[in-house]
Amino acid sequence: MSSQAEMVNEGAQLTAMRILLVEDDPLIGKAVARGLEDAGHSCTWMKNGRAGLEEGLSQRHDAVILDLMLPEIAGLDVLRQMRAKGVRTPVIALTALGGIEDRVAGLREGADDYLVKPFAFQELLARLEALRRRSVNRPSPSLQVGEVHLDLTNRRVTCAGNHVELTPTEFSLLEILMRNAGQVVTRKMLCEHLWDGEWEGVTNVIEVHVNRLRNKLAQAGADGLIQTVRGRGYAMKAPSTPFSTE
Repeated sequence: MSSQAEMVNEGAQLTAMRILLVEDDPLIGKAVARGLEDAGHSCTWMKNGRAGLEEGLSQRHDAVILDLMLPEIAGLDVLRQMRAKGVRTPVIALTALGGIEDRVAGLREGADDYLVKPFAFQELLARLEALRRRSVNRPSPSLQVGEVHLDLTNRRVTCAGNHVELTPTEFSLLEILMRNAGQVVTRKMLCEHLWDGEWEGVTNVIEVHVNRLRNKLAQAGADGLIQTVRGRGYAMKAPSTPFSTE
């Protein structure tokens, strides 16, 4: 690993992050934690898998640096349980296990990146910066318009807290309308989104799906959320919120 001075210099340009470090090696843990803090980040250091899992499930952090060879709960099990519980916090697996099978196992369990010990702190900071960029550009896992909430991760829709049962086509239709809330979505756009460009001649099918979606939302308490813009398409808006026809 690099010296503390190198750590500070290399981290100077990285946007401040809240980082969870799960590492049982006292020398590595102390060096990484101090280096991250000197670089302007906040770092919570947990020294075993059980404590790391509990802290990781809190979702208070922008990124996790996770050793895979941990006492109490192994790092892969920590990662597996975090992902199973819906935690999407970016994770860098940090380990002495550098074989291809080890890397593949870590990535398949949900790691976003993999760094093998011994490592240069400069590279760790660069990987954290890359994770931050990807997480900033990542689409939101959920959408909200009025009382309607769409969970993209679990493909679940609720209205005022009540589950709304939708078909896959209805879900996709609702998603594109919500992503463009307040704007007109043309029938051509809807058809291309739902049927991969095979849009000509199926506008009546779109109307059928829109009507079914409207009815389901109305029964759940969201009547009037989807509006028809004559000659153009459809627009979704929250109550009392105007939309643009431009």
